[in-house]
Amino acid sequence: MNTQKSLFKLFIVVLVAIIIWLSGSLVGAPIKGWHIFAVFIAVIFSFITKPYPMGLMVILGLVALTSTKTITMKEALSGYGDTTVWLVVAAFLIAGGVINTGLGKRIALKLVSWLGKTTLGLGYAICGAELILGPVVPSNTARGGGILAPIVNSISIALGSTPKDNPKKAGEFLTLVGSHANLITAAMFLTGMAANPLVSRAIEDIQGIEFGWGTWALGAIVPGLISLSLLPLVIYKFSKPTLTDSKIAQKEAKKQLEEIGTKLSIKEGVMLVILILLLVLWSTKFLHGLSTTLVAWIGVSVMLITNTQIWDDIIKNKKAWDTLIWLGGLLTMANLLKDYGFIDWFVLHTKEQVIGFSGLTTIIILGLIYFYSMYAFSMLTAHISAMVSVFLAVVFAAGGYPLIAAAIFAYFSNLSGCLTSYSSGPVVIYFGLNYVKIPKWFSIGFLISLFHIIVWLGGGLIWWKILGWW
Repeated sequence: MNTQKSLFKLFIVVLVAIIIWLSGSLVGAPIKGWHIFAVFIAVIFSFITKPYPMGLMVILGLVALTSTKTITMKEALSGYGDTTVWLVVAAFLIAGGVINTGLGKRIALKLVSWLGKTTLGLGYAICGAELILGPVVPSNTARGGGILAPIVNSISIALGSTPKDNPKKAGEFLTLVGSHANLITAAMFLTGMAANPLVSRAIEDIQGIEFGWGTWALGAIVPGLISLSLLPLVIYKFSKPTLTDSKIAQKEAKKQLEEIGTKLSIKEGVMLVILILLLVLWSTKFLHGLSTTLVAWIGVSVMLITNTQIWDDIIKNKKAWDTLIWLGGLLTMANLLKDYGFIDWFVLHTKEQVIGFSGLTTIIILGLIYFYSMYAFSMLTAHISAMVSVFLAVVFAAGGYPLIAAAIFAYFSNLSGCLTSYSSGPVVIYFGLNYVKIPKWFSIGFLISLFHIIVWLGGGLIWWKILGWW
């Protein structure tokens, strides 16, 4: 039955590709560019319908383009040599070290033991853990779903709040804070979410400016910290827990810390030093000139040399190698859309719609359209892959401020995940804890979207003005 369902979904995906492919002659687009676009959209559509895993669908897309002689085999494999892809792979391997050594869990429990005297304090502990882990755990699913969501669930149960009994006591509040804090830290760092480098690469390809780790973090630091500092209070306002005293959770965290040992293990200590080294090197690129990707692989190398991770751990990191397959293929198609003239054609026919608006107004209007279009997507990666390049191209062609456009689309690519219960892996996991009913999840999500817009287009624009970005 599952096979039949998968084949039917695959048939729909192929049908979408064929319809778009054949309609190219009607719109006057460059032939090869349009054919690549047809397959690209079909692949993105498959991320939503999910007939088969992402990696397989990307491979099928490349096979279709190559077998029809739309592109050569060399072109099909070109994305896999991209430094962006290998940055993400290295970052996943580093994330594996943070999780496997237990350092990530220790950091989260420490913050709970320090700040968990009240339920609101627990909310801030979750935000603090996200902020510390955000720069160095690039899979927001691993960070939110693998490390923090289980802790949030166990704390809620310790407080006598379960999905069936008293979810409003604490579980609902903590779940919402955890989910939305994850998206904020994903937005704050280039290495905060696996698909962020796609945005960075699109900015560089289209406008020729580098929006690397340091620039990304610099632009996000002020609005990001404002968001994290206010988020628990905002959610407390709209989903106030009936329990305010959470000393029981504080005790539970201390108990778990005692079970894993009060002192850092040797591997945890080495992992902590590696993370500090990475952050220092990433943030001081202007001094040493080492690329973000090279720095990440220095971190991986040190992990292996010190036996903090062994080679088998690297081989078994399925998320890293799965990401290599789908991200490399997506980058191939995205780059070829530009090489074969599709992006230029699209921009030429779209920029007329925004003529008459100022550069900043154009950025804000298109940024808001981009943000709320996330309702139609079930994955942040699919949303970014399908839309960010063309939106950026239109903004840049209309004379928008390059760094402001880069910032808004980079940060909104993650923050827009607040809208639904199906926007990303960690959101799905938090929603799956069943503390929050779907109508409330959507209503809170919309309110949080307004909160993000006020903070990132209010405080953010002021901060970017200070930086001289506009």
